[in-house]
Amino acid sequence: MSTFPFQFGMNEFTTQPWSFEEDVQNYASLGVDAIEICEAKLDPDRAVEQLKHARQSGLTISAIQPKIRTFFGSKMAPEPMDVEARVKAFEQSLHRLAPYAEGASFVMNTGAPQNGNMRKTVEETVKHVRRLAPIAHNLGVKIAIEPLNPISVNIETAIWTIDQALEMIEGVAHPAFGLCLDYWNIWQQNDCAQSIITAGDKIFVLQVSDWRMPYSGMDRLIPGEGSIPLKELLHATYQAGFRGACTVEIFSNDVPDSVYDHNLVDVVRKSREGLLRAWGE
Repeated sequence: MSTFPFQFGMNEFTTQPWSFEEDVQNYASLGVDAIEICEAKLDPDRAVEQLKHARQSGLTISAIQPKIRTFFGSKMAPEPMDVEARVKAFEQSLHRLAPYAEGASFVMNTGAPQNGNMRKTVEETVKHVRRLAPIAHNLGVKIAIEPLNPISVNIETAIWTIDQALEMIEGVAHPAFGLCLDYWNIWQQNDCAQSIITAGDKIFVLQVSDWRMPYSGMDRLIPGEGSIPLKELLHATYQAGFRGACTVEIFSNDVPDSVYDHNLVDVVRKSREGLLRAWGE
């Protein structure tokens, strides 16, 4: 298995300084296979045109990050505060974007538990996804729950392991609801590779970056430049049966040496090189 077995994808957060149009143009010219679209980068008045442009460029739309991606409040998107309003916003994103992103997964997580009540947050999230998953299915898309790193607990999420996410997926019990696997978030959990293999066909989305002791909650590195055992996790993901896009998702906010200050063309190229090295080393 010397050839990299996944599509090479880029998440638009990785190239945050670029506009949506610059993302599409540069990804296509750099040989990127798939784009993970961030709704926040779309112009509400031109979103349909922009999505069509991305597909016409030859990029696969592998996933979408909705503007409101949690049902409970989060630091990244604190408004609206009302849970029902947030669920409605997520549903509106499905209806608005899904017709132009067939097969894509809409990434979500729970949001921050109110008063630390993780149980209620998880139960309520499962309840809402039970209603939304059939809608996504009918629209030709999927929903993927993303467990986040423990540094985000009580800020963005109530779950932080693959196993917790799989319990939620089992609770929803719908084929349109699965797992967003982000190595930066889950690589430190016990028996991580085995949990990935156990997830099997529940893995809908794969996101990759690299780890150092973070300066902030938004401090990620180019794949191959940090501590994550990428080879082990990539091969576990392959063994699990995943064959979709391996998408580079880098945040680099509030750090002294931000990736966003680098030549972003080089960031894309180095990300691909890092993944290829990790797979074959």
